[in-house]
Amino acid sequence: MEIVTRVDRPDLDGQAAEVFRERWPEFIFHDDVPKKYLARVEEFFSRYDVMVLDDDGAVVAGGWGVPLAWNGEIEDLPTGYDDAMVRAVEGREAGTPPTALSFMAAAVSSQHDKRGLATTVLSGLAARARADGLGRVIAPLRPTWKHRYPLVPMADYAGWTRADGLSVDPWIRTHQRMGARILGTAARSMVIEGTVADWESWADMAFPVTGDYVVPDALNLVRIDRERDRGVYVEENLWVEHTA
Repeated sequence: MEIVTRVDRPDLDGQAAEVFRERWPEFIFHDDVPKKYLARVEEFFSRYDVMVLDDDGAVVAGGWGVPLAWNGEIEDLPTGYDDAMVRAVEGREAGTPPTALSFMAAAVSSQHDKRGLATTVLSGLAARARADGLGRVIAPLRPTWKHRYPLVPMADYAGWTRADGLSVDPWIRTHQRMGARILGTAARSMVIEGTVADWESWADMAFPVTGDYVVPDALNLVRIDRERDRGVYVEENLWVEHTA
């Protein structure tokens, strides 16, 4: 296995995109904040955008993060994924020294599950952060199984544990095994809005009346307003800090 950045191997962008696409629902790709900031993330923080290649040079996993200023207090955490991106980019442009790395996303090809590759990605990013003098590593997690319980608040879900004391959720467990501790919820981590037709296309389901809907792969309910022709999804994530 080899870890490279996208700057090292821009020819693999298509493969990396396929790995990420297969792991997230369509609506995730319609968040307006990344549309405004992602190009600058790629320009400023390419060191923290990595891919794992197998022995044949194919992309089997990848992940990326952003360096940002955080004072270590829960009250100073970004509001979530969107805000972490904004803080990182605007902080860079303002000349604010970063103090932490926030993992933003990691994905493993479905053909290479259960091989520890997500840990390889996260460990590689954390090592780069610490080599650059960033003393803290945090992440706004999107727990793998939370979509099965969209009516359960994230704070409650985060407290569900197995007999061994670890989370019932596989993604939270991955981070816990790396030494992470739960800091708290990110109540407004991502906000995704669109017309009713947009949401019917993204979710591949009908929304005949105004109301709150359970949508496949959504961690929380989606609010549909037929009269205003608007659908709004506010996703709650979970902040963790890697302490090891």
